[in-house]
This record gives sequence, structure tokens and C-alpha cells, in this order.
Amino acid sequence: MAKFILSAFADEASPALDAQIEALRDNGITLLEPRGVDGKGVLALTEQEAKAAREKLDAAGIGVSAIGSPIGKIGIKDDFAPHFESFRHAVELAHIFGTERIRMFSFYMPKGEDPEPYFGEVVDRVGKLVEYAEANGVHCCHENEKGIYGDMLARVQKLHEALPTLRCVFDPANYIQCGDVPKTNFEALRERIDYLHIKDALPESGTVVPAGEGAGDVPYILKTLSETDRTYILTLEPHLSEFVGLDQLQGEKVRRKYAFASPREAFDAAANALHTILNAL
Repeated sequence: MAKFILSAFADEASPALDAQIEALRDNGITLLEPRGVDGKGVLALTEQEAKAAREKLDAAGIGVSAIGSPIGKIGIKDDFAPHFESFRHAVELAHIFGTERIRMFSFYMPKGEDPEPYFGEVVDRVGKLVEYAEANGVHCCHENEKGIYGDMLARVQKLHEALPTLRCVFDPANYIQCGDVPKTNFEALRERIDYLHIKDALPESGTVVPAGEGAGDVPYILKTLSETDRTYILTLEPHLSEFVGLDQLQGEKVRRKYAFASPREAFDAAANALHTILNAL
């Protein structure tokens, strides 16, 4: 039977690291995917700030599953050189936080244009990131995201076939919001999946909902994975309320079904939904 290890983007509970740690511990989550720390984006952390954060996490018994970086979230026509320097820093942060993973993306495509003519440039850029990471003991983990090259199944597969050492992060809600079917994509990508984001959505509107309430087939996916002998990290990404830094993550407003009194309440609701699914297994 598979082993599931829980992680989370705890900046959705609070911008403050101490409060993030409290939210993780209260919800039985043992790993953090740092994306925002004390109000700063993870790549804005200095090495000293990262070391101080690592000390707090170690003291609380919380590990780091991946660096939740925004690498690859620039336009394919934007200057790559400074972005690559940011990636070098991300690799150093991975070493400091004690993780071998960096979450990343495959560049925004020009609006209204066919993405395929840019495939060669995407592979060149992502390939350079992967090569540098692997040479430094770190793995690039690509997340499917609306608007980037690797947003829908066919292009995600094409990207992984061109770059075999690129790892796959599976986000059901992002596929729904692109018009794809998560269950179909899961069956096609299951052997490539390195870890999963636990986020669900409704197909008609793209509204984000707790896991199991949308069209993401999260219960089916976790049941199927549970029958393997692998270990999977499940990173909770609630997106159920407004939180500090959300406006920097995407260019459009997130639609939601429920209203919560606070980001922490929304985080707890998302965690409870995931625990309910896992308990049923």
C-alpha cells in the first residue's frame, strides 16, 4: 500500500511563519512547501533568512517538501538571464531547507497565439534549468498551470517526453480550469507523477472548492495511488480564501463557493476535506 505524506502551502493560513507552523501542526501536516515566508516571496529570502526559517521548522519537527518557487512564471519572450540567476538562488535555498525539489513552470505563452511555435524555446529554457538543478542535486518539478506552455495534457506530455528528468507535479484544479479532465490526465501521467497538489474545482466556472467537492476526482486518484507501493507527497493548496501574496500568483480572480471568516479557517477546512478522503481509504 502506498504511503502518503502531507505537505501544504501554509502561507494560505498566514503570512507569518510561526502561524504557518501552528496551522500545520494543528492539522497533522508534517511538511511545508514554502512559497511565502513572513510576508516575503520565497525567492526574496536571503540565505540568512532561509537559515533562520529552517531552524524554526526543525525545532517544530516540520520538514520541507519542495521550494514553492515561481520559476518559469514569466513570458516566453521575457529576458531569461536574470530569471536563471533567480533559479540559482532557488537551488541554494533548496540546499538550505533540506529539500531536493523545486516547483516550477514552463513560461507564459503570448495571449492569442498558438503555443507550439514556442516549444523549442520552452525546451531550451526548461532544459537549462533541469540541467543546472540535476548537476546540483536538485530536481525541477513542473506544475501544470493555466496560460503556460504545459497547461493541458498533450503539451505536458510533450514537455516530459522532451525532458525525461523533468518531474511532474499534478494539480487537478488547474486542469479543470483549462478545460481538461483530471481523471483522464491522471491515467495518462500517473507513472510520471512525482507529487500532487490537492486542489479541486467545479468544471462550469472553475470555482475552487475543498477536495472531493469538485470535478478533480481526488478520491479516485488517491485511492488508485494507495494501491501502489510508492510514497507520494500530497501538498495542500486550498485557494479557498484571500491570502497575502495571492495577487502575485495569478492574473485573475479566484472564484470560490464558500466564505470563511479568516484564511486560517479556510486552510483548516481544506485540510479537513483531505483528511476525510484519506480516512475513507
